[in-house]
Amino acid sequence: MILLRHELGEVLRERRQEQGRTLRDVAGAGAVSLGYLSEVERGVKEASSELLAAICDSLDIPMSVVLDDVSRRVARVESLSAPVSLPVADRSGVVSASAA
Repeated sequence: MILLRHELGEVLRERRQEQGRTLRDVAGAGAVSLGYLSEVERGVKEASSELLAAICDSLDIPMSVVLDDVSRRVARVESLSAPVSLPVADRSGVVSASAA
């Protein structure tokens, strides 16, 4: 299962590290709580649009670029995912596997 918050957190962490910046530096520049930024990067917390805008501003990266990176990561994960089989009962009550 793909969790958007995990992919977003990974993108934000990668961008921050590419710039050689610390969590403390980015949090301070964006007026974001250090602990909350850490949780966003780890995919523990969902970033509101306002928080995401503040983080992107502090990284000096357009939000559209960050979201494009997230979209590409999600597409890559989706292309690697195998179909899921779910149990389905037919009209007679017999349960079988069905591709979703």
